Amino acid sequence: MALKYSRQRQVIYDFLMTRKDHPTAEMVYRNVRQEYPNISLGTVYRNLTLLADMGEIQRLRVGDGIDHYDADTSKHYHFVCSKCGGVSDIEISSIEGILESARKNFDGEIQGHVTYFYGVCDKCRKTDEPPKGE
Repeated sequence: MALKYSRQRQVIYDFLMTRKDHPTAEMVYRNVRQEYPNISLGTVYRNLTLLADMGEIQRLRVGDGIDHYDADTSKHYHFVCSKCGGVSDIEISSIEGILESARKNFDGEIQGHVTYFYGVCDKCRKTDEPPKGE
């Protein structure tokens, strides 16, 4: 059964396509409300869940208790800043060596993996640096 077209869902998806900062549902809601002032937070959550369940977007659970969303569904990895909580893409050629090592050391069948890298982003690192000359 095909899913009925929803202009609100399309606006949510279109918004995510313009973002690389992996917004939360609340961030999506605040921005989509500019075009749809009567949209509810519940509608945004339902549509984000539906889009993620359909494989149209990724739902990222990075350990902060808040889901982040990414319209890029290609295989890629993410960096999470422990200071500002920002989530960004991280360019890595491949971590197939880690996956192969896991397969060798595990009796079951590994069907996939999720990998997040944690640390301090460049912006937070720069704001923590003492002024030069001190």
